[in-house]
Amino acid sequence: MSDAPVAPRRLPHGYTNATSIDADASPQGRRVIKRYLGPEAAERLGCEVRALHALAGRFPVPRLLDHDTSRIVVGYLVGVPGQELLEHEPLPVLHAVGRAARRLQDMDFSESVDLPGAGEVLVHGDFGPQNMLFGDDGRLTGVVDWEFAHLGEPIEDLAWAEWIVRTHHPHLTDALPALFGGYGSRPSWSQRHSAMLARCAEMLDFARRWSQEAADLWHQRVLTTEALRE
Repeated sequence: MSDAPVAPRRLPHGYTNATSIDADASPQGRRVIKRYLGPEAAERLGCEVRALHALAGRFPVPRLLDHDTSRIVVGYLVGVPGQELLEHEPLPVLHAVGRAARRLQDMDFSESVDLPGAGEVLVHGDFGPQNMLFGDDGRLTGVVDWEFAHLGEPIEDLAWAEWIVRTHHPHLTDALPALFGGYGSRPSWSQRHSAMLARCAEMLDFARRWSQEAADLWHQRVLTTEALRE
């Protein structure tokens, strides 16, 4: 039997980064290595590092083990990605997403975290089941991918989680009341829709600085989002 180390295994999901795991390590010793793709890679790396430092011990995030100018190394979190559970258990997953959004925005970071933006809460920036992990008991075990973290408005993460459902899982829109139930309120559609459109416009600008293919994709998503109705 060969003693050669197993090559890091690429993890699924995500298109703005390349993430791999030490496949030959024990569960307790596994590390996740994330390298950033696309525009402003160094800036996004810095945002994730600062967010993970600010959230450590206060919110379920991976433990930051190491970082340099091109990649971060974090501890492995056990759990199933929320987007994989969403199809089978939409109500408990979306309730947990809403509850996590409320918990995050109720935390005070305004004086303690050096992130871009001038809002009143720490915003994940790509919030939703696609960046959440859940244990066998349904408990939230982690929220990952903080590269778009910034200081912003409370509506942003909630609206983006709804956008994920409406655009990627449109057959589950009837389950969205569970999202608002977990959050504890249902802001007006105009507020939520405006936040969705604003984030799509930001992602379109980001994509235009990356590739024509990415720009075309986000242009279509802007049009799709403009046409959404509650």
